[in-house]
Amino acid sequence: MTTHAATVHRALVLARGAGTRMRAPEDLASLSAAQQQAAAAGHKALMPIGERPFLDFVLKALTDAGITEVGLVVAPDHQAMRAAYPDDRGPGGVPLSWLVQAEPKGTANAVLAARAWASDAGFLVMNGDNLYPVPALQALMSLNGPGLAGFDRASLVATGNIPADRVAAFALLNVDAEGRLRQILEKPDIAEIERAGEHALISMNLWRFDARIFDACRDVAPSLRGEHELPSAVMGAVAAGAAFTVVPALGPVLDLSSRGDVAEVTRRLLSAVPTA
Repeated sequence: MTTHAATVHRALVLARGAGTRMRAPEDLASLSAAQQQAAAAGHKALMPIGERPFLDFVLKALTDAGITEVGLVVAPDHQAMRAAYPDDRGPGGVPLSWLVQAEPKGTANAVLAARAWASDAGFLVMNGDNLYPVPALQALMSLNGPGLAGFDRASLVATGNIPADRVAAFALLNVDAEGRLRQILEKPDIAEIERAGEHALISMNLWRFDARIFDACRDVAPSLRGEHELPSAVMGAVAAGAAFTVVPALGPVLDLSSRGDVAEVTRRLLSAVPTA
């Protein structure tokens, strides 16, 4: 397939997740009634931050970076999310496309739901429960081909809301001397973490793709969990000849995976509610 080198202006947000960790029981004392309701439903993207859903902040960061069109991968039953954006536009008027992933078969399968939407143009892909810094988004947008952000481990811990023990479980990136991805090491052990050092490059699932990713997502074997995982699809694309540039990035990345994350994310963002 053809590699597309133009600066990308489209982004795909993976917002279909079932919210299993968000539904898990935790102390709700620090959550408002509306936040408790969203947590019980597993609606991470719709978690109220002040009077706005968390997804507003994700979309605002994308438009600040220069993204002009967003695709949202959602479940078949996505009325609540659709109701939050009745005119199919996000903050700043960015147009939204609703892309249905029929079954929760993993992140690679979620990307496949965007095949027609993406056509042959390059695009960003990211989690719907992470808020990424604008400079990292812009660095990926300007790449001449596939790539991903490699976040400095020490910066993630120092600037974000993710504690060090959780960051330690995130995927390590093995990068060659030219900044190309060699390996994604999922769930590294203690020895691998220590060997990588405090400034190791960490994947936070922020990607820049072209159309070659779709064959890789289609062909990737299911993981032990029975899901078609995007990192495995990326390594399949690398094996097939696609070169992925790892762009060094600094935090903060805000993570909204569980109920325990809500209070700190709210505290950090409440003074920066995006305008409509």
